Amino acid sequence: MGYTTAQELATILDLNSSIAMHLTANHYPPVPTSMVQPCIDAIDAYHDEDYQRHIDLPEGVLWRGETYAPASAIVEAHHLDAWLPHIWDCTCDECVFADDGDDFPLSLEYDEGE
Repeated sequence: MGYTTAQELATILDLNSSIAMHLTANHYPPVPTSMVQPCIDAIDAYHDEDYQRHIDLPEGVLWRGETYAPASAIVEAHHLDAWLPHIWDCTCDECVFADDGDDFPLSLEYDEGE
């Protein structure tokens, strides 16, 4: 289990179920399911590009002595990459276009006569 499993969970299950399974099956020791909503809130913050948004933590969970944590800390600690939007310089197969000729040129061409 790991990132590949998380990617698969993200595509076959609803968000709540996939995060719950990821937290309990892809972590040792398992992360309590009370962290599902904070993880979803952190994912939402990433989609809004608000990486430092304060996310409230469930009762009994602290981050550096606080009852909230920045979205970035939750995403990193819970390995939520499979649910995040791609970044502008992503090189995954879905984001990299193949240059199949003139239909969609990947570079600008200039008329040297002008």
